[in-house]
Amino acid sequence: MKLDILAVGVHPDDVELSCSGTLVKHIAMGKSVGLLDLTQGELGTRGSADIRMQEAEAAMRYMKAACRVQLQFKDGAIENNFQHQQAIIECIREYRPDIVLCNAPEDRHPDHGRAAALVADACFYSGLPKRVSHRNGIAQAAWRPKAVYHYIQDVFLKPDFVIDVTAFIEQKRALIACFKSQFYNPQSTEPETPISSPFFLQSIESKMALYGRALGVAYAEGFITRRYPGVNTFSDLI
Repeated sequence: MKLDILAVGVHPDDVELSCSGTLVKHIAMGKSVGLLDLTQGELGTRGSADIRMQEAEAAMRYMKAACRVQLQFKDGAIENNFQHQQAIIECIREYRPDIVLCNAPEDRHPDHGRAAALVADACFYSGLPKRVSHRNGIAQAAWRPKAVYHYIQDVFLKPDFVIDVTAFIEQKRALIACFKSQFYNPQSTEPETPISSPFFLQSIESKMALYGRALGVAYAEGFITRRYPGVNTFSDLI
C-alpha cells in the first residue's frame, strides 16, 4: 500500500487532537492517509490500553484512513535509539508516504519532543540503502519521505505554515469525541485530569482560531518544518 500521508503520534489521540482537520481535508481531496501510533497510551490516568485501542479503531473508521498501525512501544519510555528507529523505518518503507506528520518538537508531555526527533531521524535513515530492514523476511527498498512536518500540540508554538480546516471542524470534533475515555465526559466516574476538562477542548479550538486569523478564516491547524517550504509562485500563498 502506497500512502500520500502517514501521520504518527506517540499516543493514540495525538493525531486527532492536533492535525485531524488537515487529514480529513486531504482524504476528501482523494489523498490516502495512514495512522501510526507508537504506544497504546497505557500510562494515561483514564481508560486503559484496551479501551484506547478500541477508540483509536473507531476514529480510524470515522476518518476513513487507509490503515492504523500500532507499534506498542512502552509508554513513557520513548527513546531515539536504533530499535525504535528500525520499527518506524520498516513502516515507512512498507507504506512509502510522501509526507510524514509527527509530534511537536517540544511539548508538555516529555514523550512528544523525543518522538519528534525519533520520527524525523527515522525518515532520514529510511532513505539510506545500507540501513537494512526486512518485512516478512524480505529486504525492503530504501524510501525517504519528501517532507516531515511537526503538528503543534499543547504548548503554543509559532507555526511555519497553517492549513485552513474551517470546513472540517465538525469532523475534527467527532474524531476527538471518539476518545471519550480521555476527554470531557460528564458521565465519567474516572479521575479528573488536565485534558478531561471542557476547557481543554475549548483551548484546542481557540488555538485553531488564532492560527486561522492570519488567513482570515475561522479555523486552521499549524505545522513546523525543519526545512523551509517552497512554492512555485506568489499565487500559491494566501
